[in-house]
Amino acid sequence: MKRKLGLIYQKLYFYFGPQHWWPADSPFEVMVGAILTQNTNWGNVEKAVGNLKRNKLLSPQALYKLSPKRLASFIRPSGYYNIKAGRLKEFAAFLFRVYKGSIKKISKIDTLALRIQLLSVKGVGPETADSILLYGLNKPVFVVDAYTKRVLLRHRIIRADSSYEEVQNLFMQNIKNDVKLFNEYHALLVRLGKDFCLKSKPKCGICPLGSLREC
Repeated sequence: MKRKLGLIYQKLYFYFGPQHWWPADSPFEVMVGAILTQNTNWGNVEKAVGNLKRNKLLSPQALYKLSPKRLASFIRPSGYYNIKAGRLKEFAAFLFRVYKGSIKKISKIDTLALRIQLLSVKGVGPETADSILLYGLNKPVFVVDAYTKRVLLRHRIIRADSSYEEVQNLFMQNIKNDVKLFNEYHALLVRLGKDFCLKSKPKCGICPLGSLREC
């Protein structure tokens, strides 16, 4: 498995090059984006984040003070804006309740302990929590999403009923435990999923993974 996962990474990196993901100007922007990206595409998230930036609302303090109704109006492009406004408010409340709104303080917490805390916040599931940890706080946690599962399933590396934890452990137990590697590998799998390993009509004939194809 170590060899296979290593080969997949090499092929994808050679084909696509570095992905420079996650695109954000601050750790808190990543955190907000991780919540907004639930059930939508990144283009919509960028519009919502842009609205917050233009109105100088992209900070823990600003979101904490902002009413859910006003917040929902700014993040409308992300879809499910009322629900997501509530989730952002819950997250901001958590930051202030436990860390006094300080990103610096939260970044110093042990990865596993912080993951447990994040998962206790309403609206934050494993993928969102791990995106916050990896991309926002540079913690060595592998993020698993629908693209990751789809690619691995089609190459018969996982089962259809494999859990989030099983897929995550597959990576964390078989590749170097390194933030930069986890970041790049996940971003490359997302790129493959978007460009080739589509949900319907996958482009297996021209897939960068070549002989690894099992579509």
